Amino acid sequence: MSKKNKIKFKYPKKKKVPESEIISELQSRYDSIDETKVTKFTDLPLSAKSLKGLAENNYIEMTDIQRQSIGLALRGNDILGAAKTGSGKTLAFLIPVLEILYCKQWTRLDGLGALIITPTRELAYQIYETLRKVGQYHDISAGLIIGGKDLKFEKRRMDQCNIVICTPGRLLQHMDENPLFDCVNMQVLVLDEADRCLDMGFEQTMNSIIENLPPKRQSLLFSATQTKSVRDLARLSLKDPMYVSVHEHATHTTPEALEQSYVICALEDKISMLWSFIRNHLKQKIIVFFSSCKQVKYVYEVFCRLRPGISLLALYGTLHQLRRMEIYETFCKKQFAVLFATDIAARGLDFPAVNWVVQMDCPEDVNAYIHRAGRTARFQQGGESLLVLLPSEEKIVEKLKDRKIPISMIQINPNKLQSPQRKMEALLARDVALKESAQRAFIAYVKSVFLMKDKEVFNVHALNTDAFARSLGLAIPPRIRFLQRMQQKLQTSSGNKEDEEQFTINNKAESNVNEQTDTNYYSRNDFEKNEKNITSQIINPDKFAVDESDDDDILTVKRKNIDVDDIPLTIKDNENEVSTNKKKAITKSAVAKKILRKKIIPNKKITFDEEGQELLDPAKVKVSKLAREYENEEDSGINIEIAKQMLQEEDKFDKQRFREKIKEKHRQEKRKLKAERKKLDDKADQDEMEHAASGDTDGHSSDSEYSGPDLSWLPDPDKIYGKQQGNDEISNASESSESEEESKIHRPPKRKLITQEEYKKKKKKQRISLETDNTDLKADEELVLQLLQS
Repeated sequence: MSKKNKIKFKYPKKKKVPESEIISELQSRYDSIDETKVTKFTDLPLSAKSLKGLAENNYIEMTDIQRQSIGLALRGNDILGAAKTGSGKTLAFLIPVLEILYCKQWTRLDGLGALIITPTRELAYQIYETLRKVGQYHDISAGLIIGGKDLKFEKRRMDQCNIVICTPGRLLQHMDENPLFDCVNMQVLVLDEADRCLDMGFEQTMNSIIENLPPKRQSLLFSATQTKSVRDLARLSLKDPMYVSVHEHATHTTPEALEQSYVICALEDKISMLWSFIRNHLKQKIIVFFSSCKQVKYVYEVFCRLRPGISLLALYGTLHQLRRMEIYETFCKKQFAVLFATDIAARGLDFPAVNWVVQMDCPEDVNAYIHRAGRTARFQQGGESLLVLLPSEEKIVEKLKDRKIPISMIQINPNKLQSPQRKMEALLARDVALKESAQRAFIAYVKSVFLMKDKEVFNVHALNTDAFARSLGLAIPPRIRFLQRMQQKLQTSSGNKEDEEQFTINNKAESNVNEQTDTNYYSRNDFEKNEKNITSQIINPDKFAVDESDDDDILTVKRKNIDVDDIPLTIKDNENEVSTNKKKAITKSAVAKKILRKKIIPNKKITFDEEGQELLDPAKVKVSKLAREYENEEDSGINIEIAKQMLQEEDKFDKQRFREKIKEKHRQEKRKLKAERKKLDDKADQDEMEHAASGDTDGHSSDSEYSGPDLSWLPDPDKIYGKQQGNDEISNASESSESEEESKIHRPPKRKLITQEEYKKKKKKQRISLETDNTDLKADEELVLQLLQS
């Protein structure tokens, strides 16, 4: 046949089955699920989108918890799921969530459909990543709502999320502040690590969240240590919950492939033991748990300086969230590494291929131990767990065995111990910041032991704190102030009880008249007065001690609460006894705090006038009323308009102060000129008196006839004033200086005032000069007449 004659066959197109029919067909098969027979996800009536997502991520066979819980959840039951760590609980609730929203044909326009709450941010991030992989083909949006991320970004997109994975604190913040958050149509509530979410740490937050949730919903609770508290279940309003515990009747609570052991180690040897352990396991992946963030921070910093030869990472709560997520992802990708962590890494996190979990500090309880040890031996893989205990903490081993946890004791090989103490001491001596970090780690550990509830295991008084401080590299152990305060409170409370008992006895003995009076109605002030009377009447002589600091009260009672029956009659020698109640040393910081409480400004001088009002120094303090009000305002920022007005008001005071300064300067110049003139006048008076005395003696001794004006009585001016030329120069200089000073002041010169004697002297000089002029004129006339006659 030729190509032209070929017959083309058209295959009939497959009819598209409506999605509603597919959904109804799937839902009809839910009741026929047999948990004992299904082994793979394909055996379950799941949507094609879910099966495709599971297959692409190699989720083929189901675990026990998934096989027993998924079918029940698809039927709409409330579930309490409990299974060992690493048993696949995440998929056990993610698959039902996706299928429930798919069957209800949930779209982005329908708002929030499922809420998944976890106690830690890292666990929420892990669940979110798993949901992205499994549910990538579903037309459903998901949001990760955790602390440390951009709150504004979350607020804008909250109404577009169908599945919200969150931590309790950030969720409650959105409920309170975000108007776009609406959970009226919510279908499913999931609590992962439910016992941790519902314990005392999150109690108030979870109560507030549950109050805002709709009562008609399906609730799924999963944890390795599931809660059975009726109170917790009543809070969640669960309706006939199905308790699914696949390992309840198992021989061990922990995974079978997990090898567990513990070692008894002294507190001062813990760091050496950890360093030696890391040095001997360089080709393995290890998680080391501590009880506080500050311990993790210090051990990580100091071990990084010591360089053990393996990658070191630290994960704790005070880190920034982006840094925490980066550390989590880095440790997951590493083949050999050591992760120092607090209990934020103990629950739910799936770190692949972890070889060892080392618990350097004793866990709070058995549940905490199970979750910590469960970071290894996940999904039927092997792993080892090591618990480091103090001799006082060995009682927890019995509690672990009571919970069906197989744990055996091992011994440390002393030949392989390496102590980095000397190197740590050198590092701390060189680096002040590292030393402060070590001090904080020391205090944090002691405080964590003190705050533990189980006092049978944790005894803070059994700790050798001095040796522990030296093992951290500290030469001097820091002061444990919170312990000292607690001991003082206990001592005072016990002393108060003894005082009250003694007071009631004395009061009954003294008040026979009022027998019906109830001693409980006496106030504390009355009791203290009565106590002073008792101590003043009967005091033991050997309880006295000399206090040199007080001159008025030489003798002081060192012990106050004295029991009358216990007073000995003999005097004892107390020279060798050391008084326990020493005065507390007053530090500079305490003095500074006291000054701050009194609101005293140091180095401030305040002057007052006669009326007791404060005198303000305008050069240092703002004087105007507006400026002082502006300074006392607590509002942040600068008000430009008020600042302009304030500057104008202050400028007036500045100008007035400048005018007064100029006036004072002029006054000083006037006083100076006046003093110089007075000095010149006094000198002139003295000279005149000397002239007068010399003139009288000359007048009596002269007997010659008159031959003109008698000038012999005048003193020699050169003897008194020096040469005439110098005198003229001085006079000229004085006149020029006076003229300069007068020109500075910008005043017209005033005439000099002269005394009466100076006036007579001046007139006498004028008369003498006139007489000399007359004699010369007569001589000239006679000469002219003689010439004319001739």
